[in-house]
Amino acid sequence: MNDITRSLVQYVLESKPEDIPASVLKDAKRSLINFLGCSIGGAQHETVEKLLAATQPFSGPEQAAVLGHTERLDILSAALVNGTSSAVLDFDATQAKKTNIHPSGPTAPVCLALAELTPISGKDFLHAFILGVEIECRIANTVFGSTNPGWHVTSVCGGFGAAAAAGRMLGLTEQQLIWAFGIAANQAGGIRENYGTMVKSFAPGTAARNGLSAALMAQQGFVSDEHALEGSKGFAIAMTGKDDLNELTENLGKDFEISYNTYKAFACGIVTHATVDGCVQLRNEHNLSQEQIVRVSLKVSHNTLLLTGKEKPSTGLEGKFSVYHAAAVALIDGTASEAQFTDERVHNPDVTALRNCVQAEAVDGIGKYEAFIAIDLDDGTTLEKHITHALGSLDNPMGDEDVAAKYRELVSGILPDDQSEALIDLCWSIDTLENAGNIARAAAKK
Repeated sequence: MNDITRSLVQYVLESKPEDIPASVLKDAKRSLINFLGCSIGGAQHETVEKLLAATQPFSGPEQAAVLGHTERLDILSAALVNGTSSAVLDFDATQAKKTNIHPSGPTAPVCLALAELTPISGKDFLHAFILGVEIECRIANTVFGSTNPGWHVTSVCGGFGAAAAAGRMLGLTEQQLIWAFGIAANQAGGIRENYGTMVKSFAPGTAARNGLSAALMAQQGFVSDEHALEGSKGFAIAMTGKDDLNELTENLGKDFEISYNTYKAFACGIVTHATVDGCVQLRNEHNLSQEQIVRVSLKVSHNTLLLTGKEKPSTGLEGKFSVYHAAAVALIDGTASEAQFTDERVHNPDVTALRNCVQAEAVDGIGKYEAFIAIDLDDGTTLEKHITHALGSLDNPMGDEDVAAKYRELVSGILPDDQSEALIDLCWSIDTLENAGNIARAAAKK
């Protein structure tokens, strides 16, 4: 049996900050800024408010900030709430190399909470964050595929990244971090059936809390099996029956997973983005009005309909997983930001009418991030658009200013402008900070 778990643990503990290329450090800063924008922007959502109401009365010491709030919670509860708020708008970064995992949500809340508990330099904080993302994405890329279509990859794999980041920051020994991986493996879970509900965004929050608790338990000598990933009854076998995990360690320390993070331009399931991008382009190019549109025909991947095939969403959260709704609001509003995925917008008569004119067909051979759009107009004209790489994808990425603008839009109205600008400056200069805990404190309401 290859000792995969131990190999990953050794990498996490032996990696040095100077081993990380400058380009990867920049990618990590972009990921952190995007995470903070999404978390603060989602802080007032009813999902987060309900979770905070359920959590706060039972929280322990006030150790860590709740982003976008005045409340402080114990580090486990803060990680749970902040991880959840990062995903509730469905605007969070997506690692698009092989899966749709959202790697920042399980790892960044753990790093922020621990940085408030025990002072750590910004350089070491960023390093731990990069390592956490590396571990969870490698596990996702290796284990997940068509054999487990019901699992929610962020929820199932995110705890390993959280444990790795926490283990690095806590200074765990090799044996302790091996135990932490085993504890995290035992807590792994999450199903796609909950997409479109509050539970979907709860997934990275639980992964963050579970990974952090795994590291804290292991620090106290809580023992698990030493082959949690590769064992004959371990994580990979339990999830997929897969026993070849060599991919997990290929080019480890040379090819960094955080560099494959993409930043969403639209606040909905990433497999709808090509459709949204194409609809927005056609609307703007032809100055379309809703009254002109007779039919919208989409040809998309099977994965798109599997994940976002809700034809008649009943809530804003469900609308984020409806390619039909995403197409309709893109054509009417010319965008698909958070305002297009509220309960009110989902039930708007004009949106409902156009949504009913949208037809979607899954076609073999179409990439999961690709879409063909055809719009039939009342004068007999048909407009067509083929999108292979939507705005925000690896091949059509958002630049630094785009990520910063997205952050500012999300944070506006929650944090004062001067505080918002100070926070983004801290992120860009994080590798010079003596105390990374200042970032979490700067992200809280005063």
